[in-house]
Amino acid sequence: MKALVLAGGFGTRLRPLSCTRPKLLFPVANRPLLDWTLEKLTKAGVEEVVLAVNYMADVLERSFGSSRFGMKMRYSRETKPLGTGGPMKLAESVLKDDSFLALNGDILSDLDLRKLIETHRKSGATATIALHEVEDPSRYGVVELDSKNHVGRFIEKPKPGETPSRLVNAGVYILEPPVLELIQPERKVSVEREVFPILASEGTLRGYVFDGLWTDIGKPNDYIQANRHILDQIARNRPVIGKNATIHNGSRVISPSVIGENATISDEACIGPYAVVGDDVTVRKGAKIENSVVFPSAWIDNFTSIRGAIIGEGAIVGQWVKIESQAIVGDHAVIYDNVTLTQGVSVCPSKEVEESVLEPKQVM
Repeated sequence: MKALVLAGGFGTRLRPLSCTRPKLLFPVANRPLLDWTLEKLTKAGVEEVVLAVNYMADVLERSFGSSRFGMKMRYSRETKPLGTGGPMKLAESVLKDDSFLALNGDILSDLDLRKLIETHRKSGATATIALHEVEDPSRYGVVELDSKNHVGRFIEKPKPGETPSRLVNAGVYILEPPVLELIQPERKVSVEREVFPILASEGTLRGYVFDGLWTDIGKPNDYIQANRHILDQIARNRPVIGKNATIHNGSRVISPSVIGENATISDEACIGPYAVVGDDVTVRKGAKIENSVVFPSAWIDNFTSIRGAIIGEGAIVGQWVKIESQAIVGDHAVIYDNVTLTQGVSVCPSKEVEESVLEPKQVM
């Protein structure tokens, strides 16, 4: 079994952090997001993965190399954005011989890939879409199923109130090679808008509904939620502490939380619950970090409070700082002492902030 992972997105809604790294390298519990996906693929029996890359392709290739978890890694580079279908056509020489998985790389879910593959093969369908029920389906492709799980209609991002169901495209497909024949080469193609409706009209498109976690890591809050889910899986009973981390006796690390390698948590600091502290991070006396992600090599000074926020790599946060929910501090930014960043503030990389920002905006 082979898999195509769509990894070319720009991550615009996660700026400024995505200005300096591709979204698939964002740490989730101190591992790259893509790493969790690749581990899941190998457990499903995938032997070869094609990464369809565009934005910061060199960074991804250096990070993952030619093999991962025993799977062969290939890289298919777009010279221009090709949508979801174009990358499949570009990798046709690798994918054309058998059924293959195709998935968005920025999805984190409880989907059992083995069951998806088994169900697809028993159905005889040309394509099977993984589906998940959500409260607000207007952000996604919405699917209408009949009693035999045939897809009757596929509507990409319908207007509120015009949705035939709450089942949405979960961004994971298993496809047969004839699908590739429906994609024109060297052009941007949306498989959801241009290919799936054809298959639905022919009765060869099936849906596979699954429960549990599903999150599209497209917004800061989605990213925080993805970290929370993984923390529940790996650190619910006790925190995960990396090698050579220094945890002072007077500090507290509350589960579920993860502390990276060579991190230092000083006296009276409180980490967690739901905190991810990256490698080589320093957290000074009395600082509090909760429901937040701190990227590697950041410095959090005395008595600072960070709740529901994301702190970029190498950022320096002074003492008595307050950073509130959904605030983002870019890589290597400097936040001076006694500053407050209110909800929704984002600070660009390497920016110095000397005064409080009390309304949502980007600090450039």
